Amino acid sequence: MVATLEHHASLGSTNDRAKVLAREPGVTLPGLIVADRQSAGRGRGSNRWWTGPGSLAFSLLCDTESWEIPRERMGMTALVAGIAVVETLSSALKGHRLGLCWPNDVYVGDRKLAGILVEAPAANRLVVGIGINTNCRLAEAPEELAQRVATVVDLTGEVQDPTEVLLGWLSAWSSWIGRLATCSDEIGQRADALCLQQDRVLRLRQGREMWEGKCLGIGCDGAVRLETAQGVRSFYSGTVEFAGSSGEAGSLGVRGVK
Repeated sequence: MVATLEHHASLGSTNDRAKVLAREPGVTLPGLIVADRQSAGRGRGSNRWWTGPGSLAFSLLCDTESWEIPRERMGMTALVAGIAVVETLSSALKGHRLGLCWPNDVYVGDRKLAGILVEAPAANRLVVGIGINTNCRLAEAPEELAQRVATVVDLTGEVQDPTEVLLGWLSAWSSWIGRLATCSDEIGQRADALCLQQDRVLRLRQGREMWEGKCLGIGCDGAVRLETAQGVRSFYSGTVEFAGSSGEAGSLGVRGVK
């Protein structure tokens, strides 16, 4: 599943390190970068990712040339990564409402459990960054986040083995990414079944345009579907939030080179 591995006690950002490796000639892939602590973990746009003590932060650097995935489906990799997180943690969080918030977050109910950042720093190179609140505790979270995030250990009272979580994610990722070339509908259908935004009113911003409507779920092509005043529309990118609340910027797409 992984050809090379780097483990860092502390690192600015696993995605930034993966992007450096992506430009090095002759690098053996897939490459995995894991950090016990991130001092500059990144979300989308200007958002920062809290990496508390005990969090699991890693990035997988992939060579996409061998995937033979049509360009228009590459944006669904964020959904694949999210599905893999849900399937990895579903046993530990049995009885909790675990699912996806389009396009790139994993939630437990209304609280964020994991974030995903997919970037394309060079041709045929994809970085899949994951941050999971595994063994960190809300008591140590910044005050502005304490009411918005969740951690596995706080929900279950049990400390997770980070190696087992990481191996579980890699296995689930490998299984789902292999379907993207020929069975992408399965990914959209699975993401739709896990969508926690279903039937809720969302606001979606695209540049200067703002759309609002009831979420009808996620389509087979990975787009979020909203029932707006102008009819049902599918969106592939945008800043998404629940009506009446604030959220993070996101897009179903790969940030980076084109």
